[in-house]
Order: sequence, then structure tokens, then C-alpha cells
Amino acid sequence: MTDTLARIPYLQAPALATYTMHIRHGFFGRQGGVSSKPFESLNVGPGSKDHPKNIQENRDRVCEAIGAERGKMVTLAQCHSNRVVIVDDVFAPGEAPEADAIVTETPGLVITALAADCAPVLMCDPHANIVAAAHAGWRGAVSGVMENTIEVMCGLGARPENIIAAIGPCISQASFEVGPEFEDQILDQSPWAQNLFIPGKDDRLQFDLKRYCLHRLARCGVGKAEALADDTVSEPDMFHSFRRSQREGAHDYGRNASSIMLLG
Repeated sequence: MTDTLARIPYLQAPALATYTMHIRHGFFGRQGGVSSKPFESLNVGPGSKDHPKNIQENRDRVCEAIGAERGKMVTLAQCHSNRVVIVDDVFAPGEAPEADAIVTETPGLVITALAADCAPVLMCDPHANIVAAAHAGWRGAVSGVMENTIEVMCGLGARPENIIAAIGPCISQASFEVGPEFEDQILDQSPWAQNLFIPGKDDRLQFDLKRYCLHRLARCGVGKAEALADDTVSEPDMFHSFRRSQREGAHDYGRNASSIMLLG
């Protein structure tokens, strides 16, 4: 489904949208912000060279769109790792730790995974009132960022069978062209993933990151896991994309926000 609260269009996962008494969430693209090229217009990534005032305004608009106070977005210095942090407040400017997943049981915080082709994964246990946002690029996914996130959630009282997980817009198999060496790296850690590669041009292959993440979530025993169908690379009007920006010769790129908030 799509909502346009606070003039910003965003997507929702049906499984998470069921729990409106417990959480608010949204998968945001590039529309509804204040940034100019190449970040137009809703860029929430401090790691970009966008003007800091524009980034903060965009982050605040996302907060308002899902019913939070301005200034309540929490993001990390993402580094394609499997590290997870528990948060109970926003970070001071420049103080975000290097990690790729956030877990909280504090209401009102808009915990957010930044992505521009990698898979953003939002999770909640509505019974334990615990939510999480993970950035699962292929490196993080292979090294266990989703599994570690679930482990941290369970350490706070969640149960795997009660966890609902949703993968937001990311690169699709049709857009994710890789070489044989990439396949070797994936299969070395995940030999069960052979059927997630299909032949591409020449010796190239096409990898299905969404299904890979879904398989790993299922192997953790989560109660439900789903993925939105949107492809960040092939929908330039809707989403920021690292791979597309490289192809077009852009010097930088915006970041999409995938956000979840626990209600009090």
C-alpha cells in the first residue's frame, strides 16, 4: 500500500501494517524532500555530500510522515557489517556508531535503515514491543546481520516465531548483475543459494538478493517474512540507486529511508 501523509509518498508492508496499534513504519523513496540534484529530493543520508540542512529537513519530514516528533530519526554509520546496536535515544551529530542494524524498545524513536540498492529490513515483535531496522547489503546479509538482529531482539524478550520481517525496495534480480567470483563468495557461505542465480549475458549472472534475505529470515524461524517487489535501480522517479548513479556517471547519490517506530 502507499500513503501520502505529510505530502511524502511511501510504501508499507502488509504484514507490518497490520500492527498499527503497536508500530508505524514506512519505506520512503526520493519524493517529497528539499534536496536538489543529484539528491533530489528526499535524501536522508548524512554520508552523502548533500547540504546538511537539507538532509536534516528531509529526515524530519520522514519523522512527521509516520507520526513522530521532528528530530527523532536514528541512523548509523553503516559499513556493510553484521554489527547491531540497541538504542534508547537519538545520537548526537557525528556520534552514530559504525554498525548496520538498530534495535529498540523505546517508543517514539524512528529507527531507520539507509539504502540505495541494498536490502532494508524492518522487523517487529508486537507481543514484546521490540522493533528493528537492518541494512542488509550482500556482504552484511552473508555475514549474518539479520540473524544477529534477531538474536539481539530475542535477548530483549522477543521470540523468533513472533517476529514479523519486511524487506523494502532494493535491487531486483533483473538489475543485479554479478560475476562468477561473486557467486563463489555467496555459495562458500550459503551453499543452499545456488538456485538464486540465473544466467545473464556472457559469463555474468543475475543474483536475487531479496529471495536470499527471505531464505535467511526463514531459516531463523521468524513468524512471517515478506518482500516488496519494487526495484530501486529501474524506478528512477521513485528511488535513489547507487548502481544507477554509477551507470549515469553521477558523483554522488541519495539514500532511501526505511523507518519503523514503536508506539507508546
